[in-house]
Order: sequence, then C-alpha cells, then structure tokens
Amino acid sequence: MAVHDQPHPHRVFRFPSPRRAATAPATDETTAAAPATRAYAFAGLRILTGFVFLWAFLDKMFGLGYATPSGKGWIDGGSPAEGFLSGVAAGPMRSTFHDWAGAAWTDWLFMLGLLGIGLALIAGIGLRLAALAGTAMMALMWIAEWPPAKHLSDGSASMSTNPFTDYHVIYAVVLIALAAAGAGATWGLGRVWARLPFVSRNRWLL
Repeated sequence: MAVHDQPHPHRVFRFPSPRRAATAPATDETTAAAPATRAYAFAGLRILTGFVFLWAFLDKMFGLGYATPSGKGWIDGGSPAEGFLSGVAAGPMRSTFHDWAGAAWTDWLFMLGLLGIGLALIAGIGLRLAALAGTAMMALMWIAEWPPAKHLSDGSASMSTNPFTDYHVIYAVVLIALAAAGAGATWGLGRVWARLPFVSRNRWLL
C-alpha cells in the first residue's frame, strides 16, 4: 500500500515592521484627538459668531462710533434699522422695507434678535432657537441687499460680487451647523442647559 505524504503548510516568520510599530500609536492618537479638535473648533466659531451679533447690538444701542456714529445710538433716540431699511435700493421688497424703516416694532425685533442670538451663541445655550432666528434675520437682510441685482433702482451698478452667496448666507449656514453639531457643550453652558427640566421636556430649546 502506497502512502502519500500530505504537504504541510509552511509557516513564514516575519519580523514586525518598525515603520508600522512607530506609526500605529500616532494614528490612534490622531483619531482619538479628532473629536476634541472638532469640538474646540466649533466652540471657537460659535463664540466669534456670537460676538459679531452682540457687538452689532452694542454699537447700535450706544453709538460706539463704528457702524453707528456717536450720539446716534438707540439709547440716544436713533433708529437702529431705519438707515439700513431706508437705503434698500433693489429687490422685490424694496417698498416694503421702506415702509418698515423707522417703525418701533422693527427696531425692537431687530435689536432683540441681535442681543438674543449673540448671548445664546456666546453662552452656548438655545442654539436651535438662535439658528432659527438668525437664519430668518439673515434671509431678510439678504433680500434687502438683493445680490442677484446687477443694477440698483437708480440705474447705477449694484457692485454685487455674487448673485447668490454672500456673507448673510454664510452666517445662516454657520448658525445651522453650530446648532446641528451641539457646539454649546464645549466652552459653553450647553451641557448644564440641556439638563434643566424644562429643556429636557422641550428639546427644541437646545
């Protein structure tokens, strides 16, 4: 009876690659640090964006001499929204904005919006409400400036640099992204705010 030897698999011994050994921990550390880096980046973006809104409120309230001349602040009797709305020179809502210019309710809504959005972003609370209010405000301001127009009502060039995307659109997208990312948890009061009973029952307040 013939016996046939069965071939045995040969085990090949390989030395560990020094390159792999050296880079693996670094890769793991980088992967682990990525969420923290994103959290800090969103937190920084949140605070800076909040300061944009809060500073606009302070300047228009007290006439700090930047966009609002000294002595022309809301506290001095000036109208925060009148200059902007009365200067609208293009777009489908031009006459409507002119009618709104100088109205008390317009000034109150505008100023409360700037203050509320600014404080919410800096504190890291109510980001969903801030995103909703901020997007509505940016949409109205976008319509007021009307980037699609090449010419103003007097026939002069509008100087629009883009027919769609301008800084109002960017701010709106930033606000939505901050709310979606829950950016209030880092460098903010987002975690404390989320644990409050009335916020836990009403998640739209996050």
